[in-house]
Amino acid sequence: MAATDQPNIVILFADQLRADALGCYGNRMTDTPACDSLAASGTRYDAAYTPSPVCVPARSAFITGLEPQHGECFDNEMPMSQATTFMDELTTAGYRTHGVGKMHFTPDGASLRGFQTRDTGEEFGTPETDDYLDFVASRGFDHVEHPHGLRDEMYYVPQLSPVPEELHHSHWVADRSIAFLDQHDQNRPFLLWSSFIAPHPPFAPPSPWHRRFEPSAMPDPFIPQGSDGLLTVFNRLQNRYKYRDGGTDRRLEQLRSAYYFASVSYLDSQIARILRALDDVGCRENTVILLSADHGEFLGDYGAYGKRSFLDVAARVPLIINGPGFSEEVRNEPVSLIDVRPTLLELAGIDYEERDGAALVPQPPAQRAIYGQFQDGELGLYAVITHEWKYIWSAFDRAEFLIDRIRDPRETRNLAFNPRRREVVEDMRARARAHFDDLTDTDFAALSANGPLPLGERPSEDLLRALRALERDPEASTLVVRGGPWIPDRPGA
Repeated sequence: MAATDQPNIVILFADQLRADALGCYGNRMTDTPACDSLAASGTRYDAAYTPSPVCVPARSAFITGLEPQHGECFDNEMPMSQATTFMDELTTAGYRTHGVGKMHFTPDGASLRGFQTRDTGEEFGTPETDDYLDFVASRGFDHVEHPHGLRDEMYYVPQLSPVPEELHHSHWVADRSIAFLDQHDQNRPFLLWSSFIAPHPPFAPPSPWHRRFEPSAMPDPFIPQGSDGLLTVFNRLQNRYKYRDGGTDRRLEQLRSAYYFASVSYLDSQIARILRALDDVGCRENTVILLSADHGEFLGDYGAYGKRSFLDVAARVPLIINGPGFSEEVRNEPVSLIDVRPTLLELAGIDYEERDGAALVPQPPAQRAIYGQFQDGELGLYAVITHEWKYIWSAFDRAEFLIDRIRDPRETRNLAFNPRRREVVEDMRARARAHFDDLTDTDFAALSANGPLPLGERPSEDLLRALRALERDPEASTLVVRGGPWIPDRPGA
């Protein structure tokens, strides 16, 4: 394929953006016209998931196409996989490659990882090491200690941005992205990755955007009956070190949601600026635009905050692709961020080594499972996701979770305890054993407590284990077998 035939690629990437925070994914409270316009004229993937619901492992998998177990990156403190990235491969193929904003490359936050150039804008650093912080200081705001907002015990306390709108990180990412587009030689294909910190906490939108939504109109967090039984040790740990386990204040919950959605809407306004710049330089028609995020955010749902879970609020991400090769449609097959690398290289006509992901063009692979992992070994959290089912194994909790994605889309019930879903559980266990190196020899039945408990039988070890599950999770009472369901007689059926 000649270079002039290769499409430009723009990646618009957010941090901690749950899919249902966008209007095009059904949110009626927020205001995201730019993202919605991309979805309206492109392909929206309704079942897109992160390979790991935390920043560094998700981004490592995203840029290399390797699952955490193959890239050996399982948590934020670990180094990313050193495998080649799609930025490496596009650069080698003649693309001009540039990155703007948060990349979270570890252990070297300033590394290029295949980019030819970068404008660095990470969450931590100094004006000497970070382009964004240098920009803020040069504008007379070097006295601001935390331009992204105060973290620590204020992590989930909504805040006003300590810098004015024109100095906000989201605005700076758009500024630097537009500068690249204005200066680039349009005769050469390019990759521009614009990576925002927003809406990652602390939720600190700039004025006047902090008043975009009325807090008293915000809905309460979604806390279904028995939702505590859907959480793992990581969710309880997050609530503790994020200072969110000491009780709730409804007005604070509403204000937190209002500032989260204000951050999302402000992010959308900066995406709109980048899209207008693409139009202004005349390259929109031959540009593939990909919008996504590394993971989601609980935002008080299930009584939890943060990520580190494979429930949809934390693991389901927006994925919208607009441009040549993508029609106006909605796809429902499960897809993963690891599918982005082969998709981009396929679009660019570049031969590539097959890894864990699968190209989404001309269409996503049908009838496949996708997989996710956070941590490993005794702390491992694993997910197997198909079109109909989501299976989660928490090694530390010795707990299985089975969610019906079709009949229970809001994820309110753990059916792993239901004996009438035993065949599904066994199938998903087999998939997990076959896929994850850690789980090859795992005896889920011996470790977990979700065995059937027939009434009237003397307790065996299995039954005693099932009884103990009732103390761990009140919803485990679904494991009590009372007999088969009544099936109506339908003559002639």
